[in-house]
Amino acid sequence: MTPEKRIAEMGLEIPEVAEPVAAYVPGVKAGNLLHISGQIPLVDGELRYTGKVDVDISVDEAYEAARVCCLNCLGVMKSELGELSRVKRIVKVGGFVNSTPEFTGQSQVVNGASDLLGEVFEQAGAHARAAVGMVSLPLGAAVEVEMIVEFE
Repeated sequence: MTPEKRIAEMGLEIPEVAEPVAAYVPGVKAGNLLHISGQIPLVDGELRYTGKVDVDISVDEAYEAARVCCLNCLGVMKSELGELSRVKRIVKVGGFVNSTPEFTGQSQVVNGASDLLGEVFEQAGAHARAAVGMVSLPLGAAVEVEMIVEFE
């Protein structure tokens, strides 16, 4: 089954690539690697999840925000590669969580992206990862996710 079919069976849709909010491009191919710029939880052009995790939004909501960020990364993959079946491996995921210095649940939040990648790409979705707390993120986003993807 293709990754696109798995996504459809989950009741999800791969979004169109959002316009960059600053001076960057959504994705850059270098050899057989696709570097995907940080994606925030935009849905239909609107920022869906904002504020500090565990203060303004719950950890569960932030987990969902990370899933939205991941879906936006999938949109960049699809745009750059044509089809997700070209993905050989998710190499690395970087997750950034807008949080207070006391919050230590960043890994739980970024699991929203990691879990989705496992569902979509199965073994090829297993990846190295960083999940870090940030004092703020662009536009006040609660979460941002970037990744490196190997493709054929």
